[in-house]
Amino acid sequence: MKGEPVKYVYNTNLKWVGEKKGKLSAEGKPDILTACPPEFQGHPNIWSPEDLYIASVEVCTMTTFLYLAKKFNLEIKSYQSKAKGIAQLVDKYFQFSSIKIDLKIGVCDKKEKDKINKILEKIPKICLVSNSIKSKVIMKADIFVEK
Repeated sequence: MKGEPVKYVYNTNLKWVGEKKGKLSAEGKPDILTACPPEFQGHPNIWSPEDLYIASVEVCTMTTFLYLAKKFNLEIKSYQSKAKGIAQLVDKYFQFSSIKIDLKIGVCDKKEKDKINKILEKIPKICLVSNSIKSKVIMKADIFVEK
């Protein structure tokens, strides 16, 4: 008997709360106030779809890295990242042409740098989010020995 392919389903709910604002929710998770960003006549200081898009790639990169680090028995001391998405006109429409993620990864031993570089090469193919978008994802890692 042939099995079904693996499939996961994720559900969210969005409720308009006035102006260009909405309350994003998912069962068992805290709500997130969302809005259109100021550059599109929206609101400052509220998570926008653009923020969430970039954050999704950044979080997926981290969780994929941590998964692969464990798989390759790599002990890390710290992990931090900063992501920057570039939205621009492409063929008359705005889209994120690229997302740059700067990583800072602390390791116990400088010998781990080669393992980390091999892991970083695998992330774009394994990270569900970056593998599902057309934006180019660029990662730059600062790998350092942390005492």
